Amino acid sequence: MFEQFTAGARVAVDSAHEEARLRGDRRIGTEHLLLGVLDVPDSVAVPALGVDLATTRAALDVLDRAALAAIGIDVEGVERPPIPVSRKRTPFTSGARSVIKRTVTEARGAGSRRIGPDHLLLAILACERPDPAAELMAHLNVDPAAVRASVKRLSGTGGQAA
Repeated sequence: MFEQFTAGARVAVDSAHEEARLRGDRRIGTEHLLLGVLDVPDSVAVPALGVDLATTRAALDVLDRAALAAIGIDVEGVERPPIPVSRKRTPFTSGARSVIKRTVTEARGAGSRRIGPDHLLLAILACERPDPAAELMAHLNVDPAAVRASVKRLSGTGGQAA
């Protein structure tokens, strides 16, 4: 399936992999895919979402710390070391696998044979709470329906990627 991804979509997935590694996570989740989409140069993601990569990373840190505090773990001053680079690819969570599969539907719905970062973003927008990307977007006050309309308007092709 990744052979159908445009260069931008591949950048998003590679960035998601790097975000997971830097955060010390052993699997790529929907939240990492969202961060990855925000890292694609000239993507419609930042103007459509109304948030940038740094703001989204900071919000994810806040959510992670709050979740740990809820179970009695104080992580103030504790930093997770990055996962060492390994030869094998980091696996996707089941939610992230579902997002990757939904990108095909988004691309086909836009009349495209190639999957771009905007299709990936549209697939992420379909995530519902308690999915990590949905929680993150809710924390950032992102309205998925408004972003979906904005992505389609900004891409000028109903969500089709170049």
